[in-house]
Amino acid sequence: MTPISEPPRRHATMQLQTVRSNIVQAIRAYRVDDLMQAAGSAGQHFLYANLSAAQSKQEVLEAIAAAFLFPAHFGKNLDALYDCMTDLVHKAGTQPGFVVVLEQIPDNPRFDREAREQLLDVFRDAADFWGERRIPFRCFYSFQ
Repeated sequence: MTPISEPPRRHATMQLQTVRSNIVQAIRAYRVDDLMQAAGSAGQHFLYANLSAAQSKQEVLEAIAAAFLFPAHFGKNLDALYDCMTDLVHKAGTQPGFVVVLEQIPDNPRFDREAREQLLDVFRDAADFWGERRIPFRCFYSFQ
């Protein structure tokens, strides 16, 4: 009897090639591990924040700052988040690209739809910033 082989699995780097550069989108069918491998294979930064314990804007910003290893002087507001995702990194030298995952963004009265959209707008603006510099920036997110 001939063993049944598994269908070939798409190579992780193929995922990045199928996702438009400089975009913020729901994670949907992508797996975090595959995105991490894809970023590594492409030589890009992989930034991951699990926000499942966060309930408020302050907690979300603190969790992102800790996960992304922002400097101690991070102001913990949306403007400071944008500055850290763009200007601070840009000044650090040539960048290869970014794959960002924001997992389990809160969905509750303390972090409502408007707060979620404001947070994602920061990452959309960062995607535009890096796009103007021809640096790939892909951000994937999910909600609680």
